[in-house]
Parts: sequence; structure tokens; C-alpha cells
Amino acid sequence: MKEERRLQKEVTLTEKVPPLQLSGLSVQDLQALCKELHRKIDVADEERYDIEAKVAKNVKEIEDLNLKVFELKGKMKRPALRRVKISADAMLGALLGSKVKESVDFKANLKTVKKEEEKKEEVTDWRKNVEAMSGMEGRKKLFNANQ
Repeated sequence: MKEERRLQKEVTLTEKVPPLQLSGLSVQDLQALCKELHRKIDVADEERYDIEAKVAKNVKEIEDLNLKVFELKGKMKRPALRRVKISADAMLGALLGSKVKESVDFKANLKTVKKEEEKKEEVTDWRKNVEAMSGMEGRKKLFNANQ
């Protein structure tokens, strides 16, 4: 793989860049050659700069479009969910498939709880109650009521 790349690079360079013939050139010819090489380098740098600017512009445009996509996803309205009435057997059939062959009665398995009735005290005139409970007789009534 590396060997193939190296060979391909050498072939490309020999096609694009011919070897320099520096022997036998005068000072003016060498200066002209240097000026020509500098001009070609400047042209290559300008092209590289233009391409970098295009790439930066495209990257920024891609980021803007990605932001717009996320904004549009957030603005989509989700449909209102409807309440669906389904029996327990149908729900089990949908969840478990054909594994459930007999119907399951959930209500039969529930425990029944009886509510205890709260004891309500009769509301009477509090003054009569205080007079009745005063003294030893009242204390005896309280003692008997608590037992």
C-alpha cells in the first residue's frame, strides 16, 4: 500500500514537474527561472486560499442548515393522544400474543376491603355533660365507658 502510493507520487511529480536543468545557465536565466517559480507558487497559494474560503463557507452553511433542521423538528406538533378503551383480555392478547388462551378475570383476584363505619358521638348540650360527669359519679361513668 505504501509502496504503491510512493510510486504513484513519483509518477505524478515527473508528469507535472519536469526536472530542473540548472547546469550551464547564466545568472539572468537563473533569476528568470526563480521569478517564474515564485509566480507559479503565488498562483497556487491564491487557489489554495480560494478553496479554503469556499470550504469554510460550506461548513458554515452546513451548520446553519443543521440548526434549521433541529428547529423544525422542535416546531412539529405532535398529535393529541386519544383514550382507547380496551378490555383486559384484548390487552393481554395484544401484549402477549397467542400465549394467553383463556381469559383472565382480574376482578376475581382482587381482595375486598370493607370500610369501617366511624363511631359518631352524639352531640348534646355540653353543660349537661359537664354536670353529669362532675364528681365521683362522673368519673365512675368514664371508667366504665372506657372498659
